[in-house]
Amino acid sequence: MVNHRGSSHNHMRTASTTKFISRKQSPRAIALYIFLLFAFSIFISVFNAGNIVEDHPAPVISIQSHPQTKFLQTADDELWDAPSRHGLRPCVKPTSRYKAAQGSDRYLTVKSNGGLNQMRIGISDMVAVAHIMNATLVIPQLDRRSFWQDSSTFSDIFDELHFITTLQGDVRIVRELPKELELVPRARKHFTSWSSMGYYKEMMQLWNDHQVIHVAKSDSRLANNDLPLDIQRLRCRALYHALRFSPPIESLGKKLVDRLRMRSGKYIALHLRYEKDMLAFTACTSGLTDAESEELRIMRENTKHWKVKDINSTEQRIGGFCPLTPKEVGVFLQAIGYPPSTLIYVASGEIYGGDARLSELMSFFPNLVFKEKLATKEELNAFAKHASQSAALDYIVSLESDVFVPSYSGNMARAVEGHRRFLGHRKTITPDRKGLVRLFHELESGQLRETSSFSDLVQQMHKNRQGAPRKRKGPSPGIKGKARFRTEESFYENPYPECICSSKAV
Repeated sequence: MVNHRGSSHNHMRTASTTKFISRKQSPRAIALYIFLLFAFSIFISVFNAGNIVEDHPAPVISIQSHPQTKFLQTADDELWDAPSRHGLRPCVKPTSRYKAAQGSDRYLTVKSNGGLNQMRIGISDMVAVAHIMNATLVIPQLDRRSFWQDSSTFSDIFDELHFITTLQGDVRIVRELPKELELVPRARKHFTSWSSMGYYKEMMQLWNDHQVIHVAKSDSRLANNDLPLDIQRLRCRALYHALRFSPPIESLGKKLVDRLRMRSGKYIALHLRYEKDMLAFTACTSGLTDAESEELRIMRENTKHWKVKDINSTEQRIGGFCPLTPKEVGVFLQAIGYPPSTLIYVASGEIYGGDARLSELMSFFPNLVFKEKLATKEELNAFAKHASQSAALDYIVSLESDVFVPSYSGNMARAVEGHRRFLGHRKTITPDRKGLVRLFHELESGQLRETSSFSDLVQQMHKNRQGAPRKRKGPSPGIKGKARFRTEESFYENPYPECICSSKAV
């Protein structure tokens, strides 16, 4: 249907224009009129375009649509370069006040407990305790009854001779208890966790009645803070210098690193804590099926030494006490800015859910590598059924990586982070799990409407979580008594300032 009114109006406007032009022959007037008409046309076009944009809201992105999600790419140097160490360096030499070890006929025997890194940290504590108590340390026995069921001895995992000789100026260490003392009564002690120098000075009264003290557990026996500088440095000498892995482990570990470098030059080591026992212990069931959640609940109920049975899974996750799922790790690393081609070495035990759950991470980063793909079957045969030896290989590859990312703050994550800080503050990105859970929720619920907004928020959240130098954190405010020790940052997670000094320092 023709709009005659509109046509008539246009005709009148044209006629008026013609009449106007015919009356005003001045070139300046004609030019001004054309300019105003042109400006008015542009205004109308912009106005209409603005209305069109408003009619089409920005698309809502979802964690489920990850293969198509394109987060902002970060500059290459920002992704891989280590933070500035500000002139800091390792410092473990004893002070002028330090007293060298003396020969002693008092002996400390130790039963280490836990997995590889829990035992390593515990053994380092026992070296310091033996020095404080002026005792001879017998090479510790390793845990063979834990979840890992590893029959490895000390010399299977560590270079025993190197351990003894490196610490000979600190404490006397022997391979075995003298035969004449094997049957004598021992003082069996569970030393109190996070104890001070004063506590162990008091424990020296046990030597009045016993020649041998047996320590039933080695983990967390020394305080994180408020210990003499020389004791703290001794702990660092024990962990970072003396506890070297056995030659077979060191050799294969270095080969794995070399093979990764040949593939891509740079790589991320991802410590993916998503094993069945850990999920059962923490009751972290987000993303699992009902059957899987029930399987974990039964495992937790039937494991006697796990004291807490009834745990609210939702509260655990919201509080940041759960590991990131494989899918969430993919979303996180993509938001940080790493491209899909990034080479990622996965350091982990058996992932709960197997390949199906790993595929959720591989949809983001298909270039995943495991030690089973880097090493031959013959090379790995020696470590088969020895979880702690296998974990030592992962430790070496993680320590030497360009970037280390732990999905959970367990013993392995803390030990590797601390070691990397000690060696020069190598880049370590520690996910803010509590903050990320909130962002994941906003992403899923549509509160975040732009991919760039999510990426910007993730990058800003982790700007100061990349391994830059900082002093060790003390206890959480408001917590008193012995409970405060649990909230302190572990000495082995961040040995600064005692074992990391300014280059200008004497």
